[in-house]
Amino acid sequence: MQTRTASHLGVPISRLGYGMWGLAGWKDTNDAEVERSLDLAVGSGVTFFDTAFAYGDGRSENVLGRLVRRHPAHSFFTASKLPPKNRTWPAPATASLDECFPADHIREYTEKTIANLGLPHVDLMQFHVWQDAWASDETWRRAVEDLKREGLIKAIGLSLNRWEPWNGLAAIRTGLIDAVQVVYNIFDQSPEDELFPLCREMGVAVIARVPFDEGSLAGQLSRDKVFPEGDFRRAYFSPENTAATMDRIDRLREAVPEGMTMPEMALRFILANPDVTTVIPGMRRTQSVEGNLAAEARGALPEALVQELRAHRWDRKPPKKAD
Repeated sequence: MQTRTASHLGVPISRLGYGMWGLAGWKDTNDAEVERSLDLAVGSGVTFFDTAFAYGDGRSENVLGRLVRRHPAHSFFTASKLPPKNRTWPAPATASLDECFPADHIREYTEKTIANLGLPHVDLMQFHVWQDAWASDETWRRAVEDLKREGLIKAIGLSLNRWEPWNGLAAIRTGLIDAVQVVYNIFDQSPEDELFPLCREMGVAVIARVPFDEGSLAGQLSRDKVFPEGDFRRAYFSPENTAATMDRIDRLREAVPEGMTMPEMALRFILANPDVTTVIPGMRRTQSVEGNLAAEARGALPEALVQELRAHRWDRKPPKKAD
């Protein structure tokens, strides 16, 4: 397993990480299979594990804590996220910092995360939503600095709203942000425009999430696919989005080289970008872990194929919410 680092983190982490959203409460999740998948990842050199309090109200954090204790000799880098106080994802553009992350809330949920993990600290705590209008507010800055000084967190990060990679640039420029988590894949290439160059300049780690576009790039979508109740993808893949996505998937299939699968190509496209510190596919089954490990071992895509895939960029905007 190759590792990458960023100066703000100061330590190398595995370039293939583990996204833990689907491990607590999703339909058809088998807890025993999840444990086997996690153990396989650890045994294969994965060190970066990303969870959040909102993933099952702490249950996913419990899973990560048990994993760390099961492998005391392994080097882990633990990451979690603070839920917004108003429990609204993403944060509305009009939301104030006090509605989402007042100082006492930041501390309360950091302490809850640490208790759920059963660990003395969390390596990276991230704001689970963000609006850059908050960047200059001293409230979150003082709260974060206090938590770092007390050793409860080692680093602070942002989980940027979907399709808004620009909505974090001001916070990064404060010099206080250590990592950003952003949607980045073959379709969603816009983080390359402004976000990645700034992170490179500032030494901020980049965590690429949703590498398979919620499953479409992993072959989990079809034109008549209906995801089960309780599965986030049921709402994400509306009939309109499903049709538009499948049109693009059909065109993308022509670019998949012989002997390579689309999921492998999708993951290796991300690995080809040196600005990405780690990529965090969700993995609930050992088969998924094995496939992603094999793709990581094959390394970055050839540059010619990366350039060919530039034509599949899909610039999207978050849907407007009704008043």
